[in-house]
Amino acid sequence: MLFAHLGSEPRIHPDAVVAPTAVISGDVTVGRGCQILHGAVITAEGSPINLGENTIVMENALVRASSTHAVHIGAHTLIGPMASIAGADVGEEVFLATGTRVFNGAEIGAGSEVRINAVVHVRTVLPPETIVPISWVAVGDPLRILPPDRHEEIWAAQKELDFPGYVFGLDRETPDLMVQLTERYGRSLARHAADRRLD
Repeated sequence: MLFAHLGSEPRIHPDAVVAPTAVISGDVTVGRGCQILHGAVITAEGSPINLGENTIVMENALVRASSTHAVHIGAHTLIGPMASIAGADVGEEVFLATGTRVFNGAEIGAGSEVRINAVVHVRTVLPPETIVPISWVAVGDPLRILPPDRHEEIWAAQKELDFPGYVFGLDRETPDLMVQLTERYGRSLARHAADRRLD
């Protein structure tokens, strides 16, 4: 399903294959030889998304750009089932395994592997050929890769990266943070009410 969003329409290379149950919305470029499988959602919500040639987006994966964070996926990259990428720059020949999460402002170097259920946090930079082990968390620049049982260390690094400030422009200490966050984000997402189906 293809949708025009905010005045932009997806551009799909004629050699790419998009499953009929995938959703592609807005300013999205899908390169030659790409495969977008069933249930995948690729949505440009104010900034562009570019998928390099021969990229594979598997079942139920999500690729989302925001108004402040574009998405670039390099050629020959595989995005596994149920993976999620928001506003990140992913190099060529990267493997993002099932259930991985990559957050806004992250940069993943060419040839890297983010293994099953691993996380690359906001504004984190992975040099080329980095491996993030199964369920581990990559955080910061300079990079730290930590197992999930070291939550205090992860939180210490994550807090400095300021997810609510960086992504939503809100101070973490705001007393009604979730009220402001959901109302502001909801207004942004409501712009989909004017989307137009193209196929």
